[in-house]
Amino acid sequence: MNSQPPPAPGFPGGTAVTALRVYDWESGDGLCGGSPHLHTVSSEAYVVTAGTGEVHTISMAGVQVHGLAAGSLVWFSPGTVHRLVNTGGLTLNVIMSNAGLPEAGDAVLTFPHRILQEPELYANHAALPREAAENEVAAAARRRRDLALEGYAELHTSVLREGIPALQEFHRAAARLVRPRVGHWKELWAATVQNQVTATEQALRELAEGSAASLAGAAVASAEQRAGEGFGMCGRLTTWEDSRP
Repeated sequence: MNSQPPPAPGFPGGTAVTALRVYDWESGDGLCGGSPHLHTVSSEAYVVTAGTGEVHTISMAGVQVHGLAAGSLVWFSPGTVHRLVNTGGLTLNVIMSNAGLPEAGDAVLTFPHRILQEPELYANHAALPREAAENEVAAAARRRRDLALEGYAELHTSVLREGIPALQEFHRAAARLVRPRVGHWKELWAATVQNQVTATEQALRELAEGSAASLAGAAVASAEQRAGEGFGMCGRLTTWEDSRP
């Protein structure tokens, strides 16, 4: 056999997986949960592993509420505003397309209109403190959540009153905010998702010719769960450390 092992494979489809314990912090409307936001490029899926709750969405279909319980599977495309509501121990696995892009900023919180129009002001409110005690980070995450809910209430009311044009206005604001990051996103995407798409295209060509050359890359990769939890937009996050060299 070849003494040199093939390179370790990327995660299937250039996706990413994260475990999420949705915040149980109560908000001004009496509901517990996370910060409403959208993604501009990446699709997202929720696989509920425990507890109960809802995901409230604003999409081109309008305002909707989707119940969540253990075994539920819900997914949505870019541009869908989503708010996770925790009614009892809601825990889920999040699967994101375009691994690396959400971490690089592919998310826009539903802050009030006055903040969305000022990129620096938006960035200041969206960032969580670094090298701070856990209780300080939690307090900042909760303030961020509450500010996003303030803007979400504005957007929700506007969509109910004006319809889809109100959502499209938010889409335009989101696009303006992320535009400076798109060059970096394209580099990340090319190295992950596009790389896997290209490999699949090559394998299909080879298989059509009767060749099994692409199967010579058969390999296994694993990952260790990182210690502790991080603070995300919707809850406490558990991620995995990639063990590839």
